[in-house]
Amino acid sequence: MNDRAPRLVLALCSLLLALGGLAHAAAFRGAAAAIRAANLPSVYANDFKTLWLADSATLWIVAALFAMLAIRPGLATKSVVILIALVPAATAVLIYIFVGGFYAAHLLMGTAAAAAFAGLWSPAFKVRPIAS
Repeated sequence: MNDRAPRLVLALCSLLLALGGLAHAAAFRGAAAAIRAANLPSVYANDFKTLWLADSATLWIVAALFAMLAIRPGLATKSVVILIALVPAATAVLIYIFVGGFYAAHLLMGTAAAAAFAGLWSPAFKVRPIAS
């Protein structure tokens, strides 16, 4: 596999996560209305709002990291790319557990798998020896 394909995969992963973060943030108004209608104690309502927007922020941060690595793959090792890919994978697992087979979980798991694949097979991501 040449150097270009994994970089394009990471760029696509970045785009998907950024758009997912945007869609999730755009849905906040509806989530906030549902929270108000649920009549939760304020601490739980505010926690829910925080977690909702934190998920969007997490998607944007991971998207930015994948974009950075697509542009400059020499900045990370294979292990670092795989560790970053675990963030959307873990989020997907939690969605599967608590929500079920929601489309966002499938997108997150696919994005995580594609990013991990790109990290493993890109010649640009080096396995650096541990200094002794």
